[in-house]
Amino acid sequence: MTLELTWLGHSAFLLSDGTCTVAVDPFLTGNPTAPCVAADIKCSHIALTHGHEDHVGDTIEIAKANGAPVIAAFEITNWVQSQGHDLVEPGNPGGRIDLGGDCWVAFTQALHSSSYGGQYMGMPCGLMLHVGGKTVYHCGDTGLFGDMALLGEIYKPDVAIIPIGDRFTMGPELASRAADLIGAPIAVPCHYDTWPPIEVDVSRFTPQFAAVQVMDPGVAWSVTT
Repeated sequence: MTLELTWLGHSAFLLSDGTCTVAVDPFLTGNPTAPCVAADIKCSHIALTHGHEDHVGDTIEIAKANGAPVIAAFEITNWVQSQGHDLVEPGNPGGRIDLGGDCWVAFTQALHSSSYGGQYMGMPCGLMLHVGGKTVYHCGDTGLFGDMALLGEIYKPDVAIIPIGDRFTMGPELASRAADLIGAPIAVPCHYDTWPPIEVDVSRFTPQFAAVQVMDPGVAWSVTT
């Protein structure tokens, strides 16, 4: 199996092995960097890091169109059900959900907030996603925390997807430290250049021990590490 990773702009990604396809934080409508629209997304599952509008995005439309379960914090899945979609897989940091075959999602902690339209949406999370024989750590929106090293030791991710846009998450320098703590051989920057407040020079993202993979929205990358 091979994992294909596609950046959809901001913090949205598709991970697919051809059978299991997980859409993470599918914010497309209103995302100026999105390479496609919600109707273009074909997936078997949706996973959300937290409840902010720029991460929940088009979840309901995509979930209903694909009959896809939504994997998220308990409070988010309650909200999803209130929107008329009953296929949900609630969880919280430390938990793991099997998706069938060799695919699974585990929740990690994240240092952030989580609400939607003023409604509390539970704990913000990072996600460990195992698809196509590879493990990807999507950090979600987060600040730096020392237990990133422990998460790297436990899950041994092949790829770390790390926010670098500053202001609401880590900036490039702290994100570089995060990449080194996690220890994945490849680090992918996200959550930057969507709007002026989070515009940064991606060349400032310089971890010592990981190769940086700067992705273009809409271009699939086969993860072969």
